Amino acid sequence: MNKNLLLAAVSLVALSATAPALAADLAARPYTKAPAMVATIYDWSGFYIGINGGGGSSHASWDVVGFGRDGSHDATGGTVGGQIGYRWQSGQFVFGVEGQGNWADFSGSHVGALFGNTNSTKIDSFGLITGQVGYAWNNVLLYVKGGAAVVGTKYDTSFAGVSLASANDTRWGGTVGAGIEFGFAPNWSVGAEYNHIFLGGNDRTLTGAGGVLPVHVSQDVDMGLVRLNYKFGGPIIGRY
Repeated sequence: MNKNLLLAAVSLVALSATAPALAADLAARPYTKAPAMVATIYDWSGFYIGINGGGGSSHASWDVVGFGRDGSHDATGGTVGGQIGYRWQSGQFVFGVEGQGNWADFSGSHVGALFGNTNSTKIDSFGLITGQVGYAWNNVLLYVKGGAAVVGTKYDTSFAGVSLASANDTRWGGTVGAGIEFGFAPNWSVGAEYNHIFLGGNDRTLTGAGGVLPVHVSQDVDMGLVRLNYKFGGPIIGRY
């Protein structure tokens, strides 16, 4: 037999004998489970601090005590301030308390029907102490609020640009409101809010170079605010 053919036959027999062993040595590829997807769940719980700004309008009705209705006007303008509060979340419900303080310039006037004087009011500051109840869809929070309000107001009556009598006061009242807030980062949220302040009627005595003028002024305030908050703490990391 040809020597080369003999060597080829021997090699073929050897390969056939070792093939099962080689196949056994090849381990089956292990199955690797895909990692679970991770979703960020926004948590509204914690202390927060923020700033706000917007505009408002106060409707003021003047009566001169002993004479009757003297007219009314809307005192409008802008406001800027800040807030600090705490929220805690239970499921999708969010509860909170908040304190807010603002500088304001809600100014307006009318010419009085009784004496022809210009009667003016200006709200230059206000504060709100409120409780909140809200419902959250992850990083979107819709809430209502209510509590107490304190408002600083200036009153003035003038003629031909010359002040005749004036007064300042700080009045307490009630407030209700509603807002929506959007968490755009683990610690940051932005929102819009509406508030109404109930002040009712108030007797004031205006004094000055023109004498004494006792008045009864009824006021309510409506305002819209844009808010930016920073919350201490981060989101909860959940799985789905």
